[in-house]
Amino acid sequence: MKRSVVLRLSAVLGVAGVAGAIAFGVPQLQANADAVLAADGFAGQNGGTTGGSGGTTVKATTGTQIHQALCGRAASDTPIIIEVEGTINHGNTTKVSGDSCNTAADRIELKEISNVTIIGVGAGATFDQLGIHLRDSSNIIVRNVTVQNVKKSGSPLSNGGDAISMESTVRNVWVDHATLIASGGESAGYDGLFDMKDDTEFVTLSYSILRNSGRGGLIGSSETDTGNTAITFHHNRYENLDSRVPLLRGGVAHMYNNHYLKLNESGINSRAGAKARVDSNYFEDSKDVLGTFYTDAAGFWQVSNNIFDNVTWSAKGTENNPAGPNVTSNTSVSIPYAFTPDGASCVPAIVAATAGAGTGLKVSDGKCSATAAPVPSATATATASPSASASATTTASPTATSSATASASATASPAAPSGVNLSLGAGADGSSKASGTSYGNVKDGKPATFWAPNGATGDVSIKWPAATKVSRVVIVEASGSTLGAYQVINGATGAVLASGTGGGTISFPAVSTTKLTLKITNSTGTPRIAELQTFAS
Repeated sequence: MKRSVVLRLSAVLGVAGVAGAIAFGVPQLQANADAVLAADGFAGQNGGTTGGSGGTTVKATTGTQIHQALCGRAASDTPIIIEVEGTINHGNTTKVSGDSCNTAADRIELKEISNVTIIGVGAGATFDQLGIHLRDSSNIIVRNVTVQNVKKSGSPLSNGGDAISMESTVRNVWVDHATLIASGGESAGYDGLFDMKDDTEFVTLSYSILRNSGRGGLIGSSETDTGNTAITFHHNRYENLDSRVPLLRGGVAHMYNNHYLKLNESGINSRAGAKARVDSNYFEDSKDVLGTFYTDAAGFWQVSNNIFDNVTWSAKGTENNPAGPNVTSNTSVSIPYAFTPDGASCVPAIVAATAGAGTGLKVSDGKCSATAAPVPSATATATASPSASASATTTASPTATSSATASASATASPAAPSGVNLSLGAGADGSSKASGTSYGNVKDGKPATFWAPNGATGDVSIKWPAATKVSRVVIVEASGSTLGAYQVINGATGAVLASGTGGGTISFPAVSTTKLTLKITNSTGTPRIAELQTFAS
């Protein structure tokens, strides 16, 4: 049953919020029926980063409307997706007050909140001379936006001069397909493009452009601010920057498949005990692209498969320790998630085809080709709800050692359940794999890829570095699959949790485990598993 605009607004904003939304001209809210879109890299760890998935959707064309949407939520953690179009600047951004927000007039303030997605739509979203600031917040996604010419001195001022900044207990942030640009260095009034400090963890910056600034960004504001860690940078283009790509103080960061072009003074600056994992990047026409610079507090790095194209190196000194010209690892850095990098030689081309706002959210397929990213489906009306396209019946026993039976359509793929797909960012292995398939294909979020055993039966498993609660599995089959009977097994104990036939959803009493196995015991042909999704509830 359809509801009026006011009823839809009041359900989310409350009476005061309705008045504010009407006053500021916020378009009607809609229930979001999209599939969960989750981050990769370190942002996929610590429970994952899904932003406002599962929440309502608001459209905004001013900074005030963005703040109004945040302040009108029922609570500071009520999920919301804010679709932004047009230019956001000081002239249309004011402070908005409410119980579920803590905003400011001179920046887009995401403070003491969680479960928010800000995404550029339509003709695009540009934050002009106005930065985005995260403080004491978690589970935030920012996608498809341009942030430009944010100053820390001169006029106008915004966000301390940072395009995007995070500080003071920030967790699980994904910035994707963003363009962050300045028009000069510190002397011209600009600071960093992407800064993290004062206890920021589990962040991924992907498919973005950082350009024309004195400072790319830092992780840690001083030699004593070393509690910031677990940051991933991949498929980004860093161009015409003087330094800090990033400056890393303490903690662990992973850089892979980035294109670094015209780094004028220094590049990845690992210091104060930091550890940088540097895989399959392309460094071009640059100076001192990796090392410890401007300090005697040593940092460390592990390198593999990088290309150094016309890179120059300075001499070593007391406060200058470049990694080159003979670049070798001086530490070992463990990464808790699976990743498949493109070959370094194709990085300039694949990054040029995918990085930045307004590129259609294209991503790499891991084989040096651009492909469409998984994106949320169109929003539905407030009374709509996602429904499974495959039916399943499950009878689960109260004990972890007995089995359950399940039946589902072998050809239809169910809609994604609510919650975080725990397989994204996890590891995978198995008993065998057919030629051209991979275990990792079942947890890459790409239904076009799949795993098949070398025969009619076999095992594939999802693995986590720490015990993880699981109570539901969604088996998504690829075209032509002939999945027969299977068991879902607690890989840590060997206990059979459930059994069934065909693809679909199967539930069982929750278990805490480091490994969950799909054991295919019978098929008439070759089963093809596109996704093995796992959920806590």
